[in-house]
Amino acid sequence: MHEVSVISNMVDAILRELDNYNVEKVETVNILIGDLTSLGDEQLEFAYEIVTRGTVLEGSEIVIEHERVAVKCKECGYEGPAENLESDFFDHSIPVIACPKCGGGVDITAGQACRVRDLSIVEAEQCTN
Repeated sequence: MHEVSVISNMVDAILRELDNYNVEKVETVNILIGDLTSLGDEQLEFAYEIVTRGTVLEGSEIVIEHERVAVKCKECGYEGPAENLESDFFDHSIPVIACPKCGGGVDITAGQACRVRDLSIVEAEQCTN
């Protein structure tokens, strides 16, 4: 379950950045996860709940946005979404890493992301004397 290590690294990076601000609480953490990462939403959410305990992130909502796989064909120049295989054996589709137009070799241009997009925070009021 590599979701725990991914979330742990994200949380550590967020907490380091939040040290620069006077944060009362974090309401939402929006992350972008590429379909090629094989990270599961439920596992990410569970790991986030556990890893954030006792931090300013505790109780915040994690919102997961998916980045679909996109490719650029080296042969015909196609740029766009990859074709997906659907199967009754899997509970998700499997991207085909080949050009959907000509079947040629491709470069992957999207679908590998794993990053924090943004946060919604409540800043603590500063006391002025």
